[in-house]
Amino acid sequence: MTSDLPLPGYTLLRPLGRGDTSLVYLARDDGGREVALKVPHERTLNVREAAERFGNEVRLTLQVRHPHVVRGFAGTPFGPHAFLTVRYYPEGSLCDVLRRLAPRPLPLDVALRVLADVASALTYLHGLGAVHQDVKRQNVYFEGGRAALGDLGSAYFTAQGGRPSGSPYYMAPEVYRGESGGASSDIYSFGVLAYELLGGRRPFAGETYEELMAAHLTRFAPPLLSLRPELPPVVARLGELALAKRPADRPTADALRRALLAALGEEAVGEGASVTSVTAPLPARQVGRHAPVAVTTATEQVDGADAGRWNPFRRRR
Repeated sequence: MTSDLPLPGYTLLRPLGRGDTSLVYLARDDGGREVALKVPHERTLNVREAAERFGNEVRLTLQVRHPHVVRGFAGTPFGPHAFLTVRYYPEGSLCDVLRRLAPRPLPLDVALRVLADVASALTYLHGLGAVHQDVKRQNVYFEGGRAALGDLGSAYFTAQGGRPSGSPYYMAPEVYRGESGGASSDIYSFGVLAYELLGGRRPFAGETYEELMAAHLTRFAPPLLSLRPELPPVVARLGELALAKRPADRPTADALRRALLAALGEEAVGEGASVTSVTAPLPARQVGRHAPVAVTTATEQVDGADAGRWNPFRRRR
């Protein structure tokens, strides 16, 4: 059943989901186009930090333009009539796709394509001097075998500064330590996503904040080739390096993009300002006395903390 939204020009069709800061609806605009429409919760408008996050998402989403970043159409960042409309993806998020496929993994060529699209989006954002801060499967949207990175509420331009943020299974070690994140922190989150899609497992797991922190700070992920032997070795190597404990040891988004496109048999055209050859010698994989931590499958249901966001400075009780 349809009804009118309290926003001129849009008709509500049905709810799509509920996030930390907003409700998301499928809506139709005056031109007949179906869009995903985000409306902030009432409590979002009344809490400064939450209102700023929603306003930040509106501003950045409407500002950036890239085929693999979710396209924004219209929005108002603040006030009682704040909203954002973005492209609607009928197949949902990558999380939805994996849940429908379970227990089967994504076919290898589809997984490589999705990761290449996300790496392309990060190459573009990092080239602008922006950091996403929340790369995870819930924020990757899927249609026709192609992917787009969305949900820019925590993104910021490094020249302006931003608060460290992240989601539990994807946070880089430096974010766990309370340090400022950067492009390399996005790469770490991308590495976790790569393990989920290519290896079928998360590289690290834990039942509490402390267990996850210890795993991300001190343990090493299993080799990707041990999880999926048919992977191109360069892709497997860069996927492992994306999880390096030191930010400087991680590859760039453009290096990942080029390696993934090469694995798909495609030539990468210049997109990022910085280009790293994927055929260059790679640093040796880190080894240590810590055994690989227990892993979970990428298609398992996540707990409430993972479904939303995790403030790294608020410990669980």
